[in-house]
Amino acid sequence: MTALPLRLSDEVANALADGSPVVALESTIITHGMPYPRNLETATAVEAETRRAGATPATIAVIDGVIRVGLEAGALEGLARARHVAKLSRADLAACIARGETGATTVSATMICAHLAGIDVFATGGIGGVHRGAETSFDISADLQELAQTPVTVVAAGAKAILDLPKTLEYLETLGVPVITVGQMAFPAFWSRDSGLTAPLRMDEPATIAAAHRMRAALGLPGGQLVANPIPPEAEIPAAVLAPLIAQAQRDAEAHGISGKAVTPYLLQRLYELTQGRTLEANIALVLNNARLAARIAAALAERTV
Repeated sequence: MTALPLRLSDEVANALADGSPVVALESTIITHGMPYPRNLETATAVEAETRRAGATPATIAVIDGVIRVGLEAGALEGLARARHVAKLSRADLAACIARGETGATTVSATMICAHLAGIDVFATGGIGGVHRGAETSFDISADLQELAQTPVTVVAAGAKAILDLPKTLEYLETLGVPVITVGQMAFPAFWSRDSGLTAPLRMDEPATIAAAHRMRAALGLPGGQLVANPIPPEAEIPAAVLAPLIAQAQRDAEAHGISGKAVTPYLLQRLYELTQGRTLEANIALVLNNARLAARIAAALAERTV
Protein backbone atom coordinates (compact mmCIF):
# COMPACT_ATOMS: atom_id res chain seq x y z
CA MET A 1 0.00 0.00 0.00
CA THR A 2 1.36 3.41 -0.96
CA ALA A 3 2.25 5.59 2.03
CA LEU A 4 0.43 8.91 2.15
CA PRO A 5 2.92 11.81 1.88
CA LEU A 6 1.22 13.98 4.50
CA ARG A 7 3.19 16.26 6.81
CA LEU A 8 1.63 18.34 9.57
CA SER A 9 3.50 21.25 11.10
CA ASP A 10 4.30 20.88 14.80
CA GLU A 11 1.78 23.61 15.65
CA VAL A 12 -1.05 21.90 13.75
CA ALA A 13 -0.15 18.40 14.96
CA ASN A 14 -0.10 19.56 18.58
CA ALA A 15 -3.41 21.38 18.25
CA LEU A 16 -5.12 18.36 16.71
CA ALA A 17 -3.66 16.04 19.35
CA ASP A 18 -4.98 18.34 22.08
CA GLY A 19 -8.42 18.62 20.51
CA SER A 20 -7.91 22.36 20.04
CA PRO A 21 -9.66 24.24 17.21
CA VAL A 22 -7.90 24.21 13.84
CA VAL A 23 -8.90 26.02 10.64
CA ALA A 24 -7.66 24.95 7.20
CA LEU A 25 -6.62 27.68 4.74
CA GLU A 26 -6.07 27.34 1.00
CA SER A 27 -2.91 28.35 -0.85
CA THR A 28 -4.12 29.45 -4.29
CA ILE A 29 -4.75 32.91 -2.86
CA ILE A 30 -0.97 33.02 -2.32
CA THR A 31 0.16 31.73 -5.70
CA HIS A 32 -2.65 32.84 -8.01
CA GLY A 33 -4.41 35.64 -6.17
CA MET A 34 -1.96 38.53 -5.91
CA PRO A 35 1.68 39.46 -6.52
CA TYR A 36 4.58 39.20 -4.07
CA PRO A 37 4.91 40.58 -1.39
CA ARG A 38 1.19 41.36 -1.03
CA ASN A 39 0.38 37.67 -1.21
CA LEU A 40 2.73 36.87 1.69
CA GLU A 41 1.43 39.78 3.74
CA THR A 42 -2.15 38.62 3.20
CA ALA A 43 -1.41 34.98 4.02
CA THR A 44 0.40 36.02 7.19
CA ALA A 45 -2.47 38.34 8.16
CA VAL A 46 -5.08 35.61 7.65
CA GLU A 47 -3.09 33.21 9.80
CA ALA A 48 -2.70 35.88 12.50
CA GLU A 49 -6.43 36.67 12.40
CA THR A 50 -7.23 32.97 12.81
CA ARG A 51 -5.01 32.79 15.88
CA ARG A 52 -6.54 35.95 17.36
CA ALA A 53 -9.98 34.39 16.94
CA GLY A 54 -8.90 31.35 18.94
CA ALA A 55 -7.86 28.69 16.42
CA THR A 56 -4.66 27.32 14.91
CA PRO A 57 -4.29 28.12 11.18
CA ALA A 58 -3.32 25.30 8.83
CA THR A 59 -2.38 26.65 5.42
CA ILE A 60 -2.32 23.72 2.98
CA ALA A 61 -0.18 23.19 -0.11
CA VAL A 62 1.71 20.43 -1.91
CA ILE A 63 5.45 21.09 -1.79
CA ASP A 64 7.87 18.74 -3.57
CA GLY A 65 5.24 16.02 -3.64
CA VAL A 66 4.30 16.24 0.02
CA ILE A 67 0.95 17.49 1.33
CA ARG A 68 1.90 20.14 3.85
CA VAL A 69 -0.74 21.02 6.44
CA GLY A 70 0.49 24.10 8.22
CA LEU A 71 3.35 26.03 6.64
CA GLU A 72 6.26 27.36 8.65
CA ALA A 73 7.39 30.92 7.85
CA GLY A 74 10.10 29.80 5.42
CA ALA A 75 7.77 27.51 3.48
CA LEU A 76 5.11 30.20 3.32
CA GLU A 77 7.57 32.74 1.93
CA GLY A 78 8.96 30.21 -0.53
CA LEU A 79 5.48 29.53 -1.88
CA ALA A 80 4.73 33.26 -2.08
CA ARG A 81 7.87 33.83 -4.17
CA ALA A 82 7.48 30.75 -6.37
CA ARG A 83 6.53 31.05 -10.03
CA HIS A 84 4.61 28.65 -12.26
CA VAL A 85 3.05 26.83 -9.31
CA ALA A 86 0.34 24.35 -10.31
CA LYS A 87 -3.25 25.10 -9.35
CA LEU A 88 -4.54 21.89 -7.80
CA SER A 89 -8.09 20.59 -7.83
CA ARG A 90 -9.30 17.03 -7.14
CA ALA A 91 -8.28 15.98 -10.66
CA ASP A 92 -4.67 17.20 -10.32
CA LEU A 93 -3.81 16.44 -6.69
CA ALA A 94 -2.59 12.85 -6.98
CA ALA A 95 -0.60 13.52 -10.16
CA CYS A 96 1.20 16.47 -8.56
CA ILE A 97 2.14 14.38 -5.53
CA ALA A 98 3.23 11.39 -7.63
CA ARG A 99 5.54 13.60 -9.71
CA GLY A 100 7.07 15.23 -6.63
CA GLU A 101 5.91 18.65 -7.78
CA THR A 102 4.64 21.76 -6.02
CA GLY A 103 1.07 22.99 -6.24
CA ALA A 104 -1.33 25.33 -4.51
CA THR A 105 -4.64 23.88 -3.38
CA THR A 106 -7.98 25.21 -4.56
CA VAL A 107 -11.14 24.80 -2.49
CA SER A 108 -11.69 21.18 -3.53
CA ALA A 109 -8.09 20.06 -2.99
CA THR A 110 -7.89 21.91 0.33
CA MET A 111 -11.04 20.14 1.51
CA ILE A 112 -9.55 16.75 0.61
CA CYS A 113 -6.28 17.47 2.41
CA ALA A 114 -8.00 18.99 5.43
CA HIS A 115 -10.17 15.90 5.81
CA LEU A 116 -7.11 13.63 5.53
CA ALA A 117 -5.50 15.62 8.34
CA GLY A 118 -8.62 15.49 10.53
CA ILE A 119 -9.58 19.17 10.16
CA ASP A 120 -13.31 19.90 9.98
CA VAL A 121 -13.42 23.64 9.18
CA PHE A 122 -11.94 25.54 6.25
CA ALA A 123 -11.92 29.29 5.58
CA THR A 124 -11.59 30.63 2.05
CA GLY A 125 -12.58 33.68 0.03
CA GLY A 126 -15.30 32.42 -2.28
CA ILE A 127 -16.08 29.02 -3.73
CA GLY A 128 -16.15 28.19 -7.41
CA GLY A 129 -19.44 27.28 -9.03
CA VAL A 130 -21.38 27.17 -12.27
CA HIS A 131 -19.80 29.50 -14.80
CA ARG A 132 -21.89 31.78 -16.97
CA GLY A 133 -22.64 30.00 -20.22
CA ALA A 134 -22.21 26.59 -18.60
CA GLU A 135 -25.23 25.33 -20.53
CA THR A 136 -22.94 25.21 -23.57
CA SER A 137 -19.44 25.08 -22.04
CA PHE A 138 -20.26 22.66 -19.18
CA ASP A 139 -17.82 24.70 -17.08
CA ILE A 140 -18.69 23.84 -13.48
CA SER A 141 -16.18 24.04 -10.65
CA ALA A 142 -15.11 20.85 -8.89
CA ASP A 143 -15.72 22.72 -5.62
CA LEU A 144 -19.43 21.91 -5.80
CA GLN A 145 -18.98 18.16 -6.11
CA GLU A 146 -16.38 18.29 -3.34
CA LEU A 147 -18.85 19.96 -1.01
CA ALA A 148 -21.22 17.07 -1.75
CA GLN A 149 -18.74 14.35 -0.77
CA THR A 150 -16.07 15.62 1.65
CA PRO A 151 -17.25 16.34 5.24
CA VAL A 152 -15.69 19.75 5.78
CA THR A 153 -17.56 22.92 6.73
CA VAL A 154 -16.43 25.67 4.33
CA VAL A 155 -16.73 29.32 5.31
CA ALA A 156 -16.77 31.62 2.28
CA ALA A 157 -18.28 34.95 1.21
CA GLY A 158 -20.65 33.00 -1.03
CA ALA A 159 -19.60 32.03 -4.54
CA LYS A 160 -17.44 34.28 -6.70
CA ALA A 161 -19.50 37.07 -8.26
CA ILE A 162 -18.22 36.27 -11.76
CA LEU A 163 -20.27 33.04 -11.72
CA ASP A 164 -23.87 32.19 -12.56
CA LEU A 165 -25.11 32.37 -8.97
CA PRO A 166 -28.70 31.15 -9.52
CA LYS A 167 -27.41 28.03 -11.27
CA THR A 168 -24.75 27.55 -8.60
CA LEU A 169 -27.39 27.52 -5.85
CA GLU A 170 -29.59 25.18 -7.87
CA TYR A 171 -26.70 22.79 -8.40
CA LEU A 172 -25.78 22.82 -4.70
CA GLU A 173 -29.39 21.97 -3.87
CA THR A 174 -29.33 19.07 -6.33
CA LEU A 175 -26.15 17.79 -4.71
CA GLY A 176 -27.68 18.02 -1.23
CA VAL A 177 -25.21 20.61 0.06
CA PRO A 178 -26.54 22.83 2.89
CA VAL A 179 -26.08 26.52 2.06
CA ILE A 180 -26.17 28.52 5.28
CA THR A 181 -26.02 32.30 5.45
CA VAL A 182 -24.91 34.18 8.56
CA GLY A 183 -26.64 37.35 9.77
CA GLN A 184 -28.98 37.64 6.79
CA MET A 185 -31.13 35.56 4.44
CA ALA A 186 -29.62 37.08 1.29
CA PHE A 187 -26.98 34.93 -0.34
CA PRO A 188 -23.80 37.03 -0.59
CA ALA A 189 -21.91 37.46 -3.85
CA PHE A 190 -18.27 37.59 -2.77
CA TRP A 191 -17.46 41.33 -3.01
CA SER A 192 -21.15 42.23 -2.48
CA ARG A 193 -23.29 41.42 0.53
CA ASP A 194 -26.46 40.72 -1.44
CA SER A 195 -26.66 38.76 -4.69
CA GLY A 196 -30.41 39.28 -4.94
CA LEU A 197 -30.90 35.58 -4.14
CA THR A 198 -32.24 34.04 -0.93
CA ALA A 199 -30.24 31.30 0.75
CA PRO A 200 -32.02 28.10 1.83
CA LEU A 201 -30.81 28.28 5.45
CA ARG A 202 -29.74 30.86 8.00
CA MET A 203 -27.74 30.21 11.17
CA ASP A 204 -26.25 33.11 13.10
CA GLU A 205 -24.45 31.25 15.90
CA PRO A 206 -21.23 29.27 15.39
CA ALA A 207 -22.47 26.69 17.88
CA THR A 208 -25.53 25.99 15.71
CA ILE A 209 -23.38 25.61 12.59
CA ALA A 210 -21.09 23.24 14.51
CA ALA A 211 -24.12 21.24 15.71
CA ALA A 212 -25.34 20.91 12.10
CA HIS A 213 -21.89 19.67 11.06
CA ARG A 214 -21.98 17.00 13.77
CA MET A 215 -25.57 16.02 12.92
CA ARG A 216 -24.68 15.38 9.28
CA ALA A 217 -22.05 12.90 10.47
CA ALA A 218 -24.51 11.29 12.88
CA LEU A 219 -27.03 10.84 10.06
CA GLY A 220 -24.40 9.34 7.80
CA LEU A 221 -24.82 12.11 5.24
CA PRO A 222 -21.83 12.61 2.94
CA GLY A 223 -20.31 15.99 2.23
CA GLY A 224 -19.92 19.23 4.06
CA GLN A 225 -21.63 22.56 4.50
CA LEU A 226 -21.23 25.91 2.78
CA VAL A 227 -21.38 28.76 5.27
CA ALA A 228 -21.95 31.98 3.31
CA ASN A 229 -20.55 34.83 5.40
CA PRO A 230 -21.18 38.29 3.87
CA ILE A 231 -18.29 40.68 3.41
CA PRO A 232 -18.16 43.44 6.09
CA PRO A 233 -20.35 46.41 5.03
CA GLU A 234 -17.47 48.88 4.99
CA ALA A 235 -15.51 46.72 2.53
CA GLU A 236 -18.20 45.71 0.04
CA ILE A 237 -18.54 46.77 -3.57
CA PRO A 238 -22.27 46.90 -4.41
CA ALA A 239 -23.52 44.41 -6.97
CA ALA A 240 -24.95 47.23 -9.10
CA VAL A 241 -21.45 48.71 -9.44
CA LEU A 242 -19.87 45.37 -10.29
CA ALA A 243 -22.44 44.02 -12.76
CA PRO A 244 -21.38 46.05 -15.84
CA LEU A 245 -17.70 45.53 -15.03
CA ILE A 246 -18.15 41.76 -14.76
CA ALA A 247 -19.97 41.79 -18.10
CA GLN A 248 -17.08 43.69 -19.67
CA ALA A 249 -14.52 41.29 -18.18
CA GLN A 250 -16.51 38.35 -19.55
CA ARG A 251 -16.52 39.89 -23.02
CA ASP A 252 -12.78 40.49 -22.79
CA ALA A 253 -12.17 36.86 -21.81
CA GLU A 254 -14.20 35.61 -24.76
CA ALA A 255 -12.40 37.97 -27.12
CA HIS A 256 -9.04 36.59 -25.97
CA GLY A 257 -10.16 32.97 -26.13
CA ILE A 258 -9.68 32.40 -22.41
CA SER A 259 -11.18 29.10 -21.23
CA GLY A 260 -10.97 26.36 -18.60
CA LYS A 261 -8.87 26.96 -15.50
CA ALA A 262 -7.58 30.24 -16.94
CA VAL A 263 -11.02 31.90 -16.84
CA THR A 264 -11.27 32.66 -13.13
CA PRO A 265 -7.78 34.17 -12.65
CA TYR A 266 -8.22 36.21 -15.85
CA LEU A 267 -11.56 37.63 -14.75
CA LEU A 268 -10.29 38.42 -11.25
CA GLN A 269 -7.26 40.23 -12.67
CA ARG A 270 -9.42 42.13 -15.17
CA LEU A 271 -11.81 43.23 -12.44
CA TYR A 272 -8.87 44.37 -10.34
CA GLU A 273 -7.88 46.61 -13.24
CA LEU A 274 -11.41 47.85 -13.91
CA THR A 275 -12.03 48.71 -10.24
CA GLN A 276 -8.56 50.23 -9.77
CA GLY A 277 -7.69 47.70 -7.08
CA ARG A 278 -10.93 47.80 -5.08
CA THR A 279 -11.65 44.11 -5.65
CA LEU A 280 -8.30 43.11 -4.13
CA GLU A 281 -8.89 45.16 -0.99
CA ALA A 282 -12.40 43.72 -0.69
CA ASN A 283 -11.01 40.21 -1.20
CA ILE A 284 -8.55 40.63 1.66
CA ALA A 285 -11.26 42.00 3.97
CA LEU A 286 -13.64 39.12 3.29
CA VAL A 287 -10.97 36.44 3.76
CA LEU A 288 -10.05 37.90 7.15
CA ASN A 289 -13.73 38.02 8.07
CA ASN A 290 -14.19 34.39 7.05
CA ALA A 291 -11.15 33.29 9.06
CA ARG A 292 -12.65 34.86 12.18
CA LEU A 293 -15.96 33.06 11.75
CA ALA A 294 -14.29 29.75 10.87
CA ALA A 295 -12.22 29.95 14.06
CA ARG A 296 -15.39 30.41 16.11
CA ILE A 297 -17.05 27.42 14.43
CA ALA A 298 -13.92 25.30 14.99
CA ALA A 299 -13.91 26.36 18.65
CA ALA A 300 -17.56 25.31 18.99
CA LEU A 301 -16.73 21.91 17.48
CA ALA A 302 -13.74 21.51 19.81
CA GLU A 303 -15.85 22.27 22.90
CA ARG A 304 -18.02 19.25 22.20
CA THR A 305 -15.09 16.90 21.73
CA VAL A 306 -13.02 17.92 24.77
